[in-house]
Amino acid sequence: MISVEEAQRRILGCVQALEPEKKPILDCLGQVLAINIYSPIDIPPLDNSAMDGYAVQAEDTCSASNSSPIVLAVISEVAAGCIPNREVKAGTAIRIMTGAALPEGADAVAQFEDTDEATRKGRGDSSSWIGILRQVERGLNVRHKGEDIAKGTLVLEEGRVLRPAEIGVLASLGHSWTKVIRRPVISVLATGDELVDIDQPLPLGKIYNSNTYTIAAQVLRYGGIPKILGIGRDSVQSLNEKIDEGLNADMIITSGGVSLGDYDVVKDVLAKRGEITLWTVCMKPGKPSAFGVLSKKEEGREKGIPHLGLPGNPVSSMVAFEQFARPAILRMMGKNNFAKPTIQALIEDDVKNTDGRRVYTRVIVTKRGGQYHARPTGPQGSGILTSMAKANGLAIIPENSKGVKAGDMVQVQMLDWSEDQLPGE
Repeated sequence: MISVEEAQRRILGCVQALEPEKKPILDCLGQVLAINIYSPIDIPPLDNSAMDGYAVQAEDTCSASNSSPIVLAVISEVAAGCIPNREVKAGTAIRIMTGAALPEGADAVAQFEDTDEATRKGRGDSSSWIGILRQVERGLNVRHKGEDIAKGTLVLEEGRVLRPAEIGVLASLGHSWTKVIRRPVISVLATGDELVDIDQPLPLGKIYNSNTYTIAAQVLRYGGIPKILGIGRDSVQSLNEKIDEGLNADMIITSGGVSLGDYDVVKDVLAKRGEITLWTVCMKPGKPSAFGVLSKKEEGREKGIPHLGLPGNPVSSMVAFEQFARPAILRMMGKNNFAKPTIQALIEDDVKNTDGRRVYTRVIVTKRGGQYHARPTGPQGSGILTSMAKANGLAIIPENSKGVKAGDMVQVQMLDWSEDQLPGE
């Protein structure tokens, strides 16, 4: 058997970042930027007001208070997006809205709350005067030209994953399109005569093809584009036809047909299509796996398409996907961080390790009194898909351990990670 880490190393050694594509920025969310972004402008473009208020000369407001306001002449008003046409001089003020350009001569903004504007309006007084009720310091409530982004600076570097904030930055620079590493297309094929399409009647002794949909959903979740091939039957012709259909992709993921007890047809077909190695990985569930490169002729040349063969049992397939397919998809997207979030948690039940493999126990993680707790979801058979539906983490029992007792601390690989999504006390 090979270790989980060795299997990961071999798979990642066969995949690389894909080529860039140009897309509208909103379609780039979660993708990796393929170019450096420099700013052609200053943001903000001019000194401007951070508050609704009055643009003033700070020196004019010395000693201002509620009991002794400093009264200034209001000579103009400027709205956001407008350029002031008057200069603030000693003894004067200009009414200003948030984001409006700061008038010449002004060096601070007194916000409305620090003026007597509401009182004056209530009395019906003239708007030509304003009382300042608080001394303001120079620079107060002023956003300076280029303080967010200075013209010519590197704003977003190549390799950055584009989150909503980065999308907003691109928009603020006037970019409607940008270049990102494209999303990989992943062909998904389930194999086996026992499988039935989910929209068909279910004969006795058959099962619905759930693996295709769990795997395709995992591909989507981690940024890939699933290409569903359906079901490959246990015949050379059927499997070859499906594989031919799936070669127009960046990777093929199959499920089923790689265990020692399976019929040899899947293994034989894969072996004739390329260099495929059958593995037993030191993990539970997910021990039987296959990996290699399938051959494809493209423009008269042989091209290799990575192939990952997952076990047929649904839990085994999902757990193996998390450890092997997920990092490969992330690398093809140009990402470098492949680690799942992990925590230390107190296990609430005994978990045995009977055969020296790394055990991935499906658990429900909660946080109580500042401590994470991990409770197994119940029966842990590799065919019990609901154990994954109930879980938000995988408790890792090391291969050199005979198990853990309730109350021991364990490492948990989180399937879903957000503090506000954890069940609470």
